[in-house]
Amino acid sequence: MALTRDAVVDAAVDLLGEVGLEGLSLRRLARELGVSAPTLYWHVADKRALLDHVAERLLADQWRAPGPAEGQPWWEWLHERALAQYRALVTHRDAALVVAGNRPTEDALPVVEATVATLVAAGLSPREAFWTIMAIGHFVIGSAVEYHAEQDRARTATPPPHCDHERGHERGHERSHERGHDPGAHPHLAALAADLGAATGERHEEVVSHGLDLMIGGLRARWG
Repeated sequence: MALTRDAVVDAAVDLLGEVGLEGLSLRRLARELGVSAPTLYWHVADKRALLDHVAERLLADQWRAPGPAEGQPWWEWLHERALAQYRALVTHRDAALVVAGNRPTEDALPVVEATVATLVAAGLSPREAFWTIMAIGHFVIGSAVEYHAEQDRARTATPPPHCDHERGHERGHERSHERGHDPGAHPHLAALAADLGAATGERHEEVVSHGLDLMIGGLRARWG
């Protein structure tokens, strides 16, 4: 069977999940596909072009419905679309790093056009619509990067060394003050800690949703 660009992109997505962005190369991808590296250049010009296609594949669900459903307010559609992008980016390894800096391929231009048109119909100029899409996209990508960074931090955290009870209590007390965990000195932070608990994926998404509400609320106030 002849190799297709879709097959190349599918294999790249799978390889990304296995080795991450740093380990993804055209040479390794060719080896996974059982072809020579020059063969891939019939389908993608270079690694950056490959990553543009991979980015679109990772966000495929977002591209299937570029405009609001019938009767759906544009601001609800924009919030829903951005949150769907965030979920896709935190689901796939290094997806946020792949999407950052990507450019739409020729295949994606009709969807980009429809997305801009939705915001122009809401009262924005084409430039304002494009900047809005970019600003929300940057916020979502940054939020996904932060999510993965916190997950990596949790996985690589080193537990404190074992020590006797008295010394451990003393060191724990010192660490508490060093980290600003003294409830008497920081009552509002102590109340927040009790309210929020440990950071979780759900909590991260709540923060992203809150940020989107703020951004889109500003849009509604300006353009109705």
